[in-house]
Amino acid sequence: MKIEFWSIGKAHEKSIKDAIEEYTSRIQKYCPIHWEIIPVPKNAAMMSELDLKRMEGKMILEWLDKDTILVALDEYGKEMSSIQLSAFITKKGNMGTKKLVFLIGGAFGLDEAVLKRANHTWSLSKLTFPHQLVRLLLSEQVYRAYTI
Repeated sequence: MKIEFWSIGKAHEKSIKDAIEEYTSRIQKYCPIHWEIIPVPKNAAMMSELDLKRMEGKMILEWLDKDTILVALDEYGKEMSSIQLSAFITKKGNMGTKKLVFLIGGAFGLDEAVLKRANHTWSLSKLTFPHQLVRLLLSEQVYRAYTI
């Protein structure tokens, strides 16, 4: 199974990039992994929140293969412990999943169409985190899941 982390926004910030890369390289000992940083549309500042989410959503849906298992990170998703995440990833691998994508939305979250397409929605916490920190938390937790 291949894991991909997709995130809408800017490249990894220098202050956190090394830590994200460290956990990403650790995960590669267990499975192929790839980061896809999806750029914010160029005219985003002139768009409404709803229009921006729709545009981002359309792009994401076009990129997804029909067989890809999509885990959307969303504040209203299901919370999982590290042990539950480990069991989830193991189950997906045992089911023959070819690609598992974890998706971090843009500044205003994910479009409803993307949430409907998602196979699972996952909330890291009830707290709000900066997107860069979510990238680090995601990579660390997936690494932890493999080591449990």
